[in-house]
Amino acid sequence: VGTTAVRALESDWSNQSTRLFITPGFEFKIVDGLLTNFHQPESTLLALVAAFAGLENVKQSYAWAIENKFRLFSYGDLSVWEMP
Repeated sequence: VGTTAVRALESDWSNQSTRLFITPGFEFKIVDGLLTNFHQPESTLLALVAAFAGLENVKQSYAWAIENKFRLFSYGDLSVWEMP
């Protein structure tokens, strides 16, 4: 699922209001896969991806994507993440 669906599913599962941010340290309960674009540095969406896949894993993946000339941001290439 994408970032918006992740927030909705995780919020519904925990019977809580949807939080504005999911950041590293968040404990995912239901989602085990994420399909999303490569997001802009320091964005809330990138924070969610880092919370999901681990910050170092995301940094390494983004460095590889940049080196290989992936298109980043809203109209860029897709990234696929699994729970570590």
